[in-house]
Amino acid sequence: MNRRPTFLITMLCFGFAFFYIPILSMMVYSFNASRLATVWGGFSTKWYVSLFSNRQVGEALWLSLRIALLSATCATILGTMAGIVLARFRRFKGRVVFSGLVTAPLIMPEVITGISSLMGFILMAQWIGWPASRGFTTVTLAHITFSMVFVTTIVQSRMLQADRAIEEAAMDLGSRPWQVMFDVTLPVISPAILSGWLLAFTISLDDVVITSFTTGPGSTTLPLLIWSKVKLGVTPDINALATLTVLIVGICVAIAGVMMNRAEKRRERDAQLAYRANE
Repeated sequence: MNRRPTFLITMLCFGFAFFYIPILSMMVYSFNASRLATVWGGFSTKWYVSLFSNRQVGEALWLSLRIALLSATCATILGTMAGIVLARFRRFKGRVVFSGLVTAPLIMPEVITGISSLMGFILMAQWIGWPASRGFTTVTLAHITFSMVFVTTIVQSRMLQADRAIEEAAMDLGSRPWQVMFDVTLPVISPAILSGWLLAFTISLDDVVITSFTTGPGSTTLPLLIWSKVKLGVTPDINALATLTVLIVGICVAIAGVMMNRAEKRRERDAQLAYRANE
């Protein structure tokens, strides 16, 4: 009887070790004084100093953040609307086609999505003269198209689990549909919306394949810059950059988790108070 839990725990530990030990080793070697990434030459922070003074990295990081923030916000707005429609309106003309178009990027390889986005921008430039060149705008549009499907899936799943009796009770008390949407529905699904935004932001921030097809000269994002450097060999400054990325993402995820946990506890407390008041 004890063999199965032991085996599961062993495999779990092996999985965590396989994933996290390379990350920890990368963080340790980011403080390496040697120019060789895999040869320890003593403790030093010179690669962090070199990284902060690298203008190319700074410009690529700022471009990636702007694209990720804009694409995640737009994808969250569009994905939330699509998720609500698919969850609340079960039957309408063209629902199958609409659902297929929304979820298509989820099952397509990124290479196909990147090539199709590139061909779309080329045809648009030939027909209407826009976009004149590929860069910030084209990458953002491609990221919105790709990441919106993840927001839609998360919001739709949360909407299907939400209790419609609360919305019906609000409408029975005289609330208009738009008031129910903003006062009841959106607060209930807000954790899913925040989760979708974080996922869309992460996907956009570390995308390489789609970005490589839709970007142009002078619009190098941080993942593309790292990829171009890694092809020539991993250097300690790349380890330093990756370490900072891991720390920043970890802090942001921790803050988001705390905020979502507090919001969920507040919602449960308000529901309990409302239930006691009606008794």
